[in-house]
Amino acid sequence: MEALQRLGKALMGAVAVLPVAAILMGIGYWIDPDGWGANSIVAAVLIKSGSAVLDNLGWIFAVAIAFGLAKDSNGAAALSGFIGFATVKMVVGPETVAAYKGIEDPTALEGDAALLWASQGWDAIDDKNVLIGILVGVLAAWVYNRFHNTRLPDALAFFSGRRLVPILTSVFSIALAGAMYVLWPLLYTGLFNFGQWIQGMGAVGAGLYGFVNRLLIPTGLHHALNSIFWFDVIGIDDIGKFLAGGATIEAAKAATDAASCPGVWDGSTCQVVGEVGRYQGGFFPVMMFGLPGAALAMFLRADAKRRKTIGSLMLAGALASFFTGVTEPLEFTFMFVAPLLYLVHAILTGLSMFIASAFNWTAGFGFSAGFVDMALSSQNPLANKWYMLALVGLAYFALYFVVFYFLIGRFNLKTPGRGDVTDEDADATLDADADVMATADQIIKGLGGTENIKLVDYCTTRLRCTVDDYVKVKESEIKKAGIAGVIRPSQTSVQVVVGPQVQFVYDAVADRLRSKDVALEGAKDE
Repeated sequence: MEALQRLGKALMGAVAVLPVAAILMGIGYWIDPDGWGANSIVAAVLIKSGSAVLDNLGWIFAVAIAFGLAKDSNGAAALSGFIGFATVKMVVGPETVAAYKGIEDPTALEGDAALLWASQGWDAIDDKNVLIGILVGVLAAWVYNRFHNTRLPDALAFFSGRRLVPILTSVFSIALAGAMYVLWPLLYTGLFNFGQWIQGMGAVGAGLYGFVNRLLIPTGLHHALNSIFWFDVIGIDDIGKFLAGGATIEAAKAATDAASCPGVWDGSTCQVVGEVGRYQGGFFPVMMFGLPGAALAMFLRADAKRRKTIGSLMLAGALASFFTGVTEPLEFTFMFVAPLLYLVHAILTGLSMFIASAFNWTAGFGFSAGFVDMALSSQNPLANKWYMLALVGLAYFALYFVVFYFLIGRFNLKTPGRGDVTDEDADATLDADADVMATADQIIKGLGGTENIKLVDYCTTRLRCTVDDYVKVKESEIKKAGIAGVIRPSQTSVQVVVGPQVQFVYDAVADRLRSKDVALEGAKDE
């Protein structure tokens, strides 16, 4: 679980660059929604700048994961990820594989030969291949962590230590490419069949995807599921095709069969409007409206003496969810203390995905389904009746509020602010004006002091800590820092749910611990 959580954090390092593409391309579309930049130099510059991210996602994931998983986040690991991805891409790229097989031009193949080539998926090994980026990133990080302190004989001393890592990564990447040459066709077929199984179910499949997506949030494995549908792993590429907008529509007009159709082939034409974006649109009603409705219900169900404290927590989480689509600060407030509510949340997410897909209401995002992305995507030519998602969202606000309010009272669920109130609980917050250093000091105190902390890391919203003695960890002390919650996945692992400001809290904690020889996963060598 700890390894998967670290991978999830490293994945978010790559996903975090997507808002750049969304903002640039969104503004570009706003300026020139029909011409793909042909009618405006400014729009062309913005759209092409956004494409610089989306067209190179494989490289981005390889570099970000290698960097994020390296023990000290050193640049040598990032360089190794770059070299590793380049090696695999060149050794088993479509042109190279075609040469291995004696094929001069794969695009000229016809009949069964063309079908066989397409089914093996070699054309998917390109700059945008996220799956290979992930594999290479993990490999490069392993090589770095294992060999960055290796010493060579004096004659080769120049290549010792961190300089050795890119060299070894290149060698290991050749081995990975060899394995991919054998396994890629099998893996591609398996992933393709899974995606097609969901995709072939239409609106029901979209609903099932939304349901499973939420259930996987606690493990961090939702990133792997999302990669299948959002990126170009098996050809669905819902985010990339949506943000491509006009280019996707032109590709659909030129399509002659299901293989060349970027959307849904109905036997004679390629449909993309109302189809591309089906694995994104249904999230908007939940993230912008549903979860804020749940936050209001939890606030009103909190004990009267604690509503002021809980109100600030819920308001911050609701604003983050509405504007940016960052839902963890709210979801983690009830995920473990009231799993029934989380199950209902997953079901309602699946229902929203089903409704949006059934009516072909689509909107897209570069980061998450918040107001910013909805506004930016509204001018995209692939956005189909996106305003209906907002109307559904208003209904979802009421639905979440009523369901959560009823279930919390009916089953006496211990959501934030409910339960036995003690003097300690009543005072379990710092002043709202407390600086991050004070927050960091309080968290360190709650974790048992600097001597009890072995490792500190962070992801999008959480501070992840490994401790020596779990008995010394006092959750009540940690909560005095005014954070959203504390999660204990194991005896030695503690996750402090901070919210979007987690990086600054981490920096403050790291500053306190740096002189104590604590492993700081996010810290760079100085």
